[in-house]
Order: sequence, then C-alpha cells, then structure tokens
Amino acid sequence: MASIYIETFGCQMNEADSQYIADRASSAGYAVAERPEDANIVVLNTCTVRDNAERRAYGRMNHFKVLKQADPAVKLVVMGCLAEQDRDRMQSIVPHVDAVFGTSELVQMGDALAQWRPQFEDTEFSEERALLMPFGGAADCITDAFSHLRGFVTVQRGCSYYCTFCIVPHVRGRFDHRPANDILDEVRERVAAGAREVMLVGQTVNAYKDPADGTDFGDLCKRAARISGLERLTFISPHPKDFTEKIIRDLSQVPQLNPRVHLPLQSASDPILRRMNRKYTVDQFREKVALIHRYLPNWAITTDVIVGFPGETEEDFTATLDYVKTGVFANAYMFIYSKRRGTPAARWEQVDPAVASERFKRLADAQNVASRTYHERKIGTTVRALIQGPSKKDAGKLAAKTTDNATVIAPMPPDFDEALYAREPWIDVEVHEAFIWGCTGTIAGRAERFDGTSAPVERPVIDLLY
Repeated sequence: MASIYIETFGCQMNEADSQYIADRASSAGYAVAERPEDANIVVLNTCTVRDNAERRAYGRMNHFKVLKQADPAVKLVVMGCLAEQDRDRMQSIVPHVDAVFGTSELVQMGDALAQWRPQFEDTEFSEERALLMPFGGAADCITDAFSHLRGFVTVQRGCSYYCTFCIVPHVRGRFDHRPANDILDEVRERVAAGAREVMLVGQTVNAYKDPADGTDFGDLCKRAARISGLERLTFISPHPKDFTEKIIRDLSQVPQLNPRVHLPLQSASDPILRRMNRKYTVDQFREKVALIHRYLPNWAITTDVIVGFPGETEEDFTATLDYVKTGVFANAYMFIYSKRRGTPAARWEQVDPAVASERFKRLADAQNVASRTYHERKIGTTVRALIQGPSKKDAGKLAAKTTDNATVIAPMPPDFDEALYAREPWIDVEVHEAFIWGCTGTIAGRAERFDGTSAPVERPVIDLLY
C-alpha cells in the first residue's frame, strides 16, 4: 500500500493544513507512516515565522537527501510558509526536492497525491534503503487511539495587518474568510468523527467575518455551540484589536468554550508597538484584559512577547518586564526578535544580540514565576482534562490538557486500556505538584463526556511520581 509521512513545523494553522493533506492522502488510498523511512512520499510542512524554524526546515530537507540517494523513487514534497516564500529558489537550494506547494495550493497538492498514488502501488523498498539509520523526527496526523479527540477547523487564511516583524501576509496572503456554513459543516464532521474538543483556527481568528452576511466571530462561536454533540470549543489566535466588547460578551454566552484566551501582547511599550504596527496601545491592551476579566472572570490569559525588537531601549523593555511581573499571564511564548526577509523590521538597525539575550533571560525568569504561581493554585484540587496519550518522556504516565490549557501528567492506572480510555477520555486528576510547565498528580476517575459523571479508576499501588 502506498504510504505518506508528514512532519510539521510551526503553528496550529500548519497543523490544520497537515491534517487536510493527511485526509486527502487517506482518501486517495495512502497509509500514513510513522517514520520517513517507511514512506513513499515524505512531506515537510514548513514555517518561516522565525529564522530558527527556517534553518531547521532546510536542515531537515538536506537530512532527507540520504533517503533520496538510497531510493530515488521516494518523493520529497515541501509545503507551508517557507515553500511559499522560497518557491522560486527552493529547488536550486535543495535540488533533491521533488515538489513545492505554497500555502494557497493545498487542493492542488491533494490532487497531485491522488495522481501519484498508482506509481507506488506495487513498489518495494530497496535493500540499501532498509540499511539506513533511523531518521527520527515527529510524525503528524498518525491515527492512534486518541488522535480523533481533538479537531482543527480553519475559519480564515491569511492576515491583512502587516506587522513589521511578520512574514505571514507575504506567505499566506490577505484575509480570506470561509463561509460560516462551511465552517459549521466541518465542525459537525469533526464531532461525528469523535472529536471532544474542536479548535477554530485563524491567523487573526477574531477578525472573522462571513463573506456573505457579515457574521462575526462571536456569532460564529454561538452558532457552533448549538451543534449537537459538541463538548468543548476553543480557538487560536486572536488579535487584541479585534476583541470588541460585543464579541467578548458573546463568548461569555458559550458554555462550551474553554476558559483560556491567547492575547498576543508583543510589547508593553507604545513606541515599540507603533514600530511593530500592532494597531493598539498598551492602555487599549489593558482595556481588552479588563473586558476579559469582566465577562470571562475565570479565564486564563496567555500571550506572545518579542524581546529585542529593533529600536527597543532598556526603558521599552522595562515596561514589558514590569507588566509581565504583574502576573496577568498564565503562560507566555517569548522570543528574541528574528529578522524575516521581506519585512520592514529586517532592514532596521538591530539590537545587540547579547543585550537581547540578557533581556530575554530576565523576562523568562519573571514569567516563570507567574506560570508556576498559576499552576500552584491547582494543588489540592481535582481537574478534568482531556487525554493526549502516553507521556513522551515516560511511557508509564499519561499526558492530558485541562480546559485552560495546562498540561497534567499522571501515572497510568493499573486498569489502563487504550480502547477504554479513548471511549472515556476525560480524566479527573488530583493535583499534587506544580511546575513552570504544568502539574503532576494521580488519576482519580474517567468520564465519557466532559460534563458526565466520572467512574473511579484503579489506583497505582506505588505512586511513580515520588
């Protein structure tokens, strides 16, 4: 049987695109392989939001050159943002790549996979290929006992805001909003396939407007909540500018929404926000936070912050540091500014890397205190979380996510069975310890539905956490 391997770099938008390609490939008769050495087609879904992601993607392409040399019949395909940005030069940089599909060519890529499949019908891998060392990497879209529990649904593509540090509008285009009825139909499909949690994905998701009738993001969430069988709904990634009081009030009327909102700050300095072209001031950002606290008082707020943006002074950085120290954010994704080809900020005078690194450490230290404090509030409580699967660091433990996006790790109960826990995937975890990254505890029960009554589970004889 023809097989395809997919490896994804980047954001949830890329993950959603990979899922689309996996679905198209499965419909065309491919199996989804867990390892690149077991696949006829190897797909890299690439990111270019930071320099490190770009270098990793090209490094991985060169890594797969060995696979092509051992078996010229294998096809190496590159998709995603880097493919869009470098489409005119990628195959001269990595000539062993067979095909490049940009962000707007998902349908064409799916069609190509269907056209290629017959040539792999009766192929056998060469002996030389079988002798290759394992390639490693993390496969995406592999169907396991728990993969169906979460579903991605894209509501919009592209962005029209042109932040001066961001490459997204250049590689994904301007806003392109899907019709609301198409989105809702896809949510129904994910629920029918067993998804207990559906994530609405967009580059600036709360800017969504139905192209026909103007339905906004709040209206869309309320309509999704009426879909029979939908247990939990979440979304990523909104823009502070587009959180109107009306939308936030609408969200407060959707009980299925997970109590977490990702609100990218980027900087708490007005001069830097202007240079970033973020379209809000620090005071306006604080107003959005106040609205969230007013209408959604129990929601966790997470954020993105860039350190060392061109022109950032110590005063600018201190403003950001002081705001983070208030503990407003349950978690933060923090980055040292990385130049992106084709963006205005890449042409400006850069902050000294040593200065940026030192600032980053101070900011990380401050947010780590806030994150640990947030997780410590869960100690002594029992939280309900959706299973992700065995912990990647310890196969004897289960990993799960609470609705406010906290990671919880707990020893597998003696009665653990994949099929049983896939049918009853909501676990109640008694939290014993808190860390920067999340919490650990003991599983006390499991439930079929988020709002269902839990059944007790067998306790470990020895708690492996201690």
